[in-house]
Amino acid sequence: MAGRHGRKIGLSGGTFDPVHQAHLALAQSALTHLQLDEIRWIPVGQPWQKARQLTPSEHRVAMVRLAAEHEPRFVVDTLETDRAGPSYTLDTVRALQNTESLTNSNLPERWFLIIGQDQYANLHTWHGWPELTQRVTLAVASRAGQAPQPAPELASHPHRMVALPMPAMAVS
Repeated sequence: MAGRHGRKIGLSGGTFDPVHQAHLALAQSALTHLQLDEIRWIPVGQPWQKARQLTPSEHRVAMVRLAAEHEPRFVVDTLETDRAGPSYTLDTVRALQNTESLTNSNLPERWFLIIGQDQYANLHTWHGWPELTQRVTLAVASRAGQAPQPAPELASHPHRMVALPMPAMAVS
């Protein structure tokens, strides 16, 4: 796992309202297929693309802690719920990369943003997406053997992407 490239860190963000089996299955797939050293579960503070009312953040964080407690490589990170204002993935990635580079070895970490196909298809609508795609490798859920398809805006922009196989799930 950690080698000449340093640690491999997965980032799994979302409302987690509630956290469900598909979130856990995707995280397990990422651990296995990417050989990650850890996955940071990052419940969103104030989502900028969703208008619906969320369960209070302390309850969502507690749900994620319960879901993550049996896997030592799962780390719950409250960076977004502790921060005021809209939660932008790019801001979170910048903050984490700055913190990690100051506290760990001088070997470069490899960062993977774990997302679903729906998020991949709409990534071009995210705040600062061109910079985000230069900072992380996109680890995208692959359903039913289909390769993840980006929007044309993202397809024409250089980025790193790996497909993560997902088991068929009847209910999440």
